[in-house]
Amino acid sequence: MKNLQKGDKKLLNAWAFYDWANSVYTLTIASAVFPIFYEALFPKDNHYIDVFGFHLKNSALISFTTAGAFLVVSFISPLLSGIADYVGNKKAFMKFFCYLGALSCVGLYWFDLDDIYIGLAFYFLGLIGYWGSLVFYNSYLPDIAFEEQQDKISAKGYSLGYIGSVILLIINLAMIMKPKLFGITGTDGEAAMKAMRYSFIMVGVWWILFSQYTYYYLPKGSKENGQKLTNDVVFNGFKELKKVWALLKENIPLKRYLGGFFVSSMAVQTVMLVATYFGAQEIQWASKEEGTIGLITCILIIQLVAVVGAVLTSRASSKFGNIPTLIVINAIWAVSCGLAFFITLPIHFYVMATVAGFVMGGIQALSRSTYSKLLPETEDTASFFSFYDVAEKIGIVIGMCFYGIVDQLTGRPRIAFTILGIFFVMAIFLLRRVPKKEILN
Repeated sequence: MKNLQKGDKKLLNAWAFYDWANSVYTLTIASAVFPIFYEALFPKDNHYIDVFGFHLKNSALISFTTAGAFLVVSFISPLLSGIADYVGNKKAFMKFFCYLGALSCVGLYWFDLDDIYIGLAFYFLGLIGYWGSLVFYNSYLPDIAFEEQQDKISAKGYSLGYIGSVILLIINLAMIMKPKLFGITGTDGEAAMKAMRYSFIMVGVWWILFSQYTYYYLPKGSKENGQKLTNDVVFNGFKELKKVWALLKENIPLKRYLGGFFVSSMAVQTVMLVATYFGAQEIQWASKEEGTIGLITCILIIQLVAVVGAVLTSRASSKFGNIPTLIVINAIWAVSCGLAFFITLPIHFYVMATVAGFVMGGIQALSRSTYSKLLPETEDTASFFSFYDVAEKIGIVIGMCFYGIVDQLTGRPRIAFTILGIFFVMAIFLLRRVPKKEILN
């Protein structure tokens, strides 16, 4: 069809709808159903498996696999960013990573301990597909929306993603709780496991199906004819990161803030990625069924409370300043991690999930907006945010490796979880070193 003009309402809505399509991955695969399914594959009294020549704890194995995937993502993101800026048909690249991620989710249906390498490969590729498609998806925003439209349509995308992912998760939860109503046969345990496997297929199908609306309206790329891919084009992203790194030496507030953000984000992202594994192993659920329902319920609580937390954090930052608000949020995270050492009952976990939702909803949005306020006067904001994103991903790599090593050595996720609190204390110290600035303090 004929390309729609920049700023066209249909084009903007089609772009935002990709969040509806792909956000089911982060909720069902990364946070809720897959972690529960993975944990259920192991006997209750044996969480270890021989893989890659090592005798690894299951949660440590998935932590290392996640870290490996994010390491690849942190390396290819600058490459893809450079390509996205120059190539004429970046929609093809976006589709490739979308389909890679979606089909990998479908492949998780066959995840089994007997074929652990294949299963881990699907998990690994699903993560790369999700993040790879986001590079091109985000790069479309300035192409399809005018500056005054970008905040609103970006927020609409997040809202659609939240609604769509929660809808599918509720459907999946119903399937897991009442599998026979959906025609899933077997004993209660077998039927629930089948329902979880079906949910992985549903994520892949949902992702591919709903993304077609986006692809129908999105233009091929920002340039009608594109440019030939050369070494300069491919490695342009790394050159931009190097340029930002050099500029940080001249911007002390931004440099010090990034140090605090790096440590804080490393801990926050790690906590959110491993929370379900922690809950599955350390909380005394009455039965497997109660554990499954309880863990998914906690994820839903976090999603709901995060919206309220984001609003309250925004108001607090307006009244008290960004940096003081971030310091308080990091203090709450630090205390929560310390208390995690003592929680054992489901009610404890529900309370912790509620607190986590409040501070998670605020810290991510406030961290990004604070970074934006500290940027120097420049039109090259894309390079600075590319640096921000890469720093965040490298932080996840370090955090997941740290968690996996402690979990492997001690065999106790609660110890690894508690030690993460130290990073929040470090973040507080680093944030306090950011020079005073009226807009932030």
